[in-house]
Amino acid sequence: MSAFPQTPHFTGLNRPLTEEYDLDDLVVEGTIPAEVEGTFFRAVPNPTFAPFIEDPAIALSPDGMVAAIRFRSGKVSAAIRYVDTPRHLAEKAAGRALFGKYRNPYTDQPEVAGYDRATVNTTPVFHGGRLLMTKEDSLAYQVDPETLATVGRFDFGGRLKSQTFTAHTRIDGKTGEMFFFGYEAQGLATRAVSYGYADKAGNLVREQMFEAPYAAMMHDFTVTENYALFPVYPTKTDLARLKAGGDHWIHDQEEHSWLGVMPRYGDVSEMKWFKGPKGVYSFHMFGAFEDADGNLHMDQCIGNSALFYFIREASGIFMHDREVGHRVERWTVRWEGAAEVQTTVAGPPGDFPVIPAAQQGYAYDHAWMLTFNPQRAVPPVVGGVGNALFDTLLRIDFTGKPPQAFTLPPNGGFNEPVHVPSREPGHEGWLLAVADFELSPDSSEHACLIFNAGDLAAGPVAKVILPRRQRPQIHGCWVSAEKLATAK
Repeated sequence: MSAFPQTPHFTGLNRPLTEEYDLDDLVVEGTIPAEVEGTFFRAVPNPTFAPFIEDPAIALSPDGMVAAIRFRSGKVSAAIRYVDTPRHLAEKAAGRALFGKYRNPYTDQPEVAGYDRATVNTTPVFHGGRLLMTKEDSLAYQVDPETLATVGRFDFGGRLKSQTFTAHTRIDGKTGEMFFFGYEAQGLATRAVSYGYADKAGNLVREQMFEAPYAAMMHDFTVTENYALFPVYPTKTDLARLKAGGDHWIHDQEEHSWLGVMPRYGDVSEMKWFKGPKGVYSFHMFGAFEDADGNLHMDQCIGNSALFYFIREASGIFMHDREVGHRVERWTVRWEGAAEVQTTVAGPPGDFPVIPAAQQGYAYDHAWMLTFNPQRAVPPVVGGVGNALFDTLLRIDFTGKPPQAFTLPPNGGFNEPVHVPSREPGHEGWLLAVADFELSPDSSEHACLIFNAGDLAAGPVAKVILPRRQRPQIHGCWVSAEKLATAK
């Protein structure tokens, strides 16, 4: 294709960006809190060239860009750069797309056979003084947090043996250790899962391998103070299907989900598998924790089938989003208990959950997420990987207190928020989120909104105007000025 298809993946807010840029002295409305001092990094998927092959999962395949919104002494600047992976550089040199279907090298052009297909377009992670761009189908790439220049592929100096690295690490709120995993760790469609952790300084301490019940899309996981939890849902891959040019993912509505649990510093031979409900899927967990009675609780945004409509359609599951039954659900198990998970509905539909970083691995009583205003009569704004942007930022309370919410105008959609902690006792900190506003099919406005995390209904305390067109991000992370000073 010489031009991008006129489909929702490439039109409106999803129109590809055409440039990298630096912007200084952005206009600010309101007052930026003094504690918002650092950088908001965002992973922005953006295709450089039009695809040459039809692919239902095309939304997962764009090149990765790293965007930065920097807050320094009340001034704000912004920048965005491509991550120069071998894939991106090869296509730039050729002046056209060379890589075929999502996560299927058998559909690539012959000249890139054996190339690293990494796009790292999903999540920025800052740990041990390094900024990593990640995506679950490859290893991470290190990026300079100041210049956004690509340093190179990251594998802990050759010590990491896995072929993949998760887009969802878990950094312990007390120890500073980073826990991570990688699925299909020994190659396409393998059941191998790598599990490892690095110390506070970013040094790899240990990596192990275990086998999942089947080769599945394991997008997220979580840890408690003493355990690591690996949810497995029945969105599966198959090597024969890939070699035939098929889709990487097919959802099995009749297959059980599973939850693997092991001591987080233990050996994978200690893994216990707990059977979960049939056919469900979750992309993101809030977190997990242990209670005084020895129960392990994991909260997640979940539905009764594959959450991406294009995976459902490829699987022959013609289910409207309204039928999927999105919800926040708590799974509970006991290390010495029954071999099945107990499920409890804990919140409304939505996704992109956030808990305070200090509570990662430990009990939390509140969290934030994105959702849709149920009273809205108009359809959601089209944009992002799932082609529908959430319009409401929500604070939910797990102790039974009423939720708090802020809803954008009908033409607006939120990207995933990040949390900035406060040093003031009793203050819940600040939430930062980029909002996209569609003015017409060909024009839009964008802003970074800052909220008092404990008083969303009051609206943003500050608004940073982003004067260049944005493309919806997937995930982001906040890095304080103090942590940036440790950058390697």
